[in-house]
Amino acid sequence: MWMIQHCARDVLEALSFLHHKGYVHADLKPRNILWSAEEECFKLIDFGLSFKEGNQDVKYIQTDGYRAPEAELQNCLAQAGLQSETECTSAVDLWSLGIVLLEMFSGMKLKHTVQSQEWKTNNSAIIDHIFASEGVVNSAIPAYHLRDLIKSMLHDDQAKRATAAKALCSPFFSIPFAPHIEDLVMLPTPVLRLLNVLSDASLQSEEEYEDVLEDIREECQKYGTVVSLLVPKENPGKGQVFVEYANAGDSKAAQKLLTGRMFDGKFVVATFYPLSAYKRGYLYQTLL
Repeated sequence: MWMIQHCARDVLEALSFLHHKGYVHADLKPRNILWSAEEECFKLIDFGLSFKEGNQDVKYIQTDGYRAPEAELQNCLAQAGLQSETECTSAVDLWSLGIVLLEMFSGMKLKHTVQSQEWKTNNSAIIDHIFASEGVVNSAIPAYHLRDLIKSMLHDDQAKRATAAKALCSPFFSIPFAPHIEDLVMLPTPVLRLLNVLSDASLQSEEEYEDVLEDIREECQKYGTVVSLLVPKENPGKGQVFVEYANAGDSKAAQKLLTGRMFDGKFVVATFYPLSAYKRGYLYQTLL
């Protein structure tokens, strides 16, 4: 949920800016959303099908599985040499993002689902079913905010679809999700978090603590320039080691080589950690 929230917010902010300038992306799909390790955000790429709203110069827009109903109709008419009466607007981007977020939540590609007659008849019921069948949904995770956000993007009538600016006001973005360990393995940043490195004994003895710290710094510097190193002695984050590298390239190399290594008789687990949280001194308590 942390990753979905992060991705949704970043892409919506990109779309809000793009639409405010009067442009439509027209090909939003997972392949065109990339993670920037240095800037710690998702970025929207590939503007090959983009056009100025009201002046569409591309006949066929969007990709199968992420194509809005009005774009589907327009493409079909164009193939028959006919002109569509319905103009494609920035609302097509919101439809695509709604499908992307639904796929992120469900863990499934939905191309065949969204092309089915059942979807065209009542996509709201299918969305409800996907959320009801997910094991992560419980009282502690208000996933219905995400469900409602996705539904607001997937109205067949483009006039009823939420705009990017309005979608950013969804209650879903007010929930302080903590990243899951799988999020921190998949999204590189310049900061590494090392688990299973320190024992309580090494934290209690100042001399042993300094020796271990020096050993860790020496080992981590083999993979790149270490900017800072933090080992909290109290919760949250007690016993975890945070290593900030000069760039994400070095931290990626270190993460790959440190994971599974033996340190003081224990297997090391290395994940990335949000640079912004580290800089603020904020250590997530719920990570596993």
